[in-house]
Amino acid sequence: MSDALLARVRKLLAMAEDPACTPGEAEAFTAKAAELIAKYGVDQAMVAAEDPTADPVGDRVVTVDPPYARDKAGLLAAVAAPMRCRVVHLERRGLARSHLFGHTADLERVELLFTSLLVQAAHGLAASPVPEGEHAAAYRRSWMAGYTQAISGRLWAAERSAAAATPGAEIVLVDRTDLVERRRDEAYPQLARMRPRRLRGSGILRGFQAGQVAHLGGTEVTSI
Repeated sequence: MSDALLARVRKLLAMAEDPACTPGEAEAFTAKAAELIAKYGVDQAMVAAEDPTADPVGDRVVTVDPPYARDKAGLLAAVAAPMRCRVVHLERRGLARSHLFGHTADLERVELLFTSLLVQAAHGLAASPVPEGEHAAAYRRSWMAGYTQAISGRLWAAERSAAAATPGAEIVLVDRTDLVERRRDEAYPQLARMRPRRLRGSGILRGFQAGQVAHLGGTEVTSI
């Protein structure tokens, strides 16, 4: 990502991360940042279609710290999928490690946005009191689930809009995704889908609402 664009996106993200930011302000920041990040991804894809060496497929391992490491890893997967990256979860005894595959430009986008969304989620959780009589961990996990669901929907919409605005982009993006999945499958020839979680907390609606105004800059699998 160019220095100028990166600085602009980071400035928008920083404003959204400010606890004093109102939901209306965050929503305005979100629209512009999502547009910038999605357009950058499509532009890089079109450049790489002419010169594949300009944006090769790579990978990196992301360690997600507790508390709620698995929930945070789910957010990472929700950010990665619309940006044509793929995640293999390597969770072991509460420590969440995720192996992320994607083109270099897309990996940069995912990590930049995921880091910001974690900060915004922390602020959102702090501002959302646990209802009396409810288990705090259950409430917060369900809040994270709602937050992740909202983020996922918004990112898919932004990425599809950016692709539709560029002639020929949709075919190029399908080919790029195929290359990423091939790289993942070579590294992990045997994969098992994660079992769906049963969340009992009542925070999903509040989390979803927070995700709807969070500032933005699939299928999960795990190794066996």
